[in-house]
Amino acid sequence: MQPDLIGLEISKGELRRLTGVSPDKVPRPGAIASRQQRLKFWQDEISLVLILAVVIVGLVYGLIILPTIGSAISLGIILFIIVAVLLLLGRSLWQRLKISKSLIKLLDAVDQYHALIVAVDVNDQLAVCGNLDNSLEDRVQVITALQLLREDLVQALKTERLLRDNKKLLANQQELFVNHLTNIQAIKEDTQASEYGQIINQLLQIGLDAQAELRKLQSSR
Repeated sequence: MQPDLIGLEISKGELRRLTGVSPDKVPRPGAIASRQQRLKFWQDEISLVLILAVVIVGLVYGLIILPTIGSAISLGIILFIIVAVLLLLGRSLWQRLKISKSLIKLLDAVDQYHALIVAVDVNDQLAVCGNLDNSLEDRVQVITALQLLREDLVQALKTERLLRDNKKLLANQQELFVNHLTNIQAIKEDTQASEYGQIINQLLQIGLDAQAELRKLQSSR
């Protein structure tokens, strides 16, 4: 990967810092698209639920059941199943309440942004092999657009968390999301005839979607 592409990615650690939520813990179809990823997600969830159920049932069994009615293995098993099911349902409900649809859509936008970084890297490799007529000037423009979109996505994630954490924040206050869409649009007009034109179009669409999602979030408050 070329040096100017390195560092454009928004890492999982940065996403966790920006959103206050681990991106791996956000149930998103795009993030768990493969069967292996879905299996790992549910394995982690079930493992956590089983551990919590063992601790809770162990405490209830040892502190309440044994002193009052004595050994009751069957009751303990039934209690374990009930607690495990309630924990699984409770975690699912908690995730839906804590993790907003806007955050999910913004994280999906970040995934799309990362895919475009990969697309630029592939174009670079094709150019090296002589399979692509790579315009250096257009490539520089695309890198600039990626940097601008990165700033917009970071600001969008910060704004979403601000609105999520501050329930009484007024929706009619000054614009919270300052974006670079006008600048990206200008770059699009300069590069639309090049190999990078499609990438710029997609970058612009990601920015527009992120802006629309935040405006929807603000207007719903």
